[in-house]
Amino acid sequence: MSAPAHNVHEDVAAYALGVLDEEEHQAFEQHLLSCEKCQVELRELSEVPDLLDALRERRSDALSEDRTSH
Repeated sequence: MSAPAHNVHEDVAAYALGVLDEEEHQAFEQHLLSCEKCQVELRELSEVPDLLDALRERRSDALSEDRTSH
């Protein structure tokens, strides 16, 4: 029994976050050229990396403040 084929539609979030390896990245970009569904989903997810960075920065600031107040 062979492994199931990879579903490139599942790579949208990983692509938005920049965590695909080079081969997966290239394959997804090629797929993205003709898949309107993935284009729409990618636009919806486009702000996620910045939001995660802002959250990480706030958390880091809060931890720093916590350490200095004790």
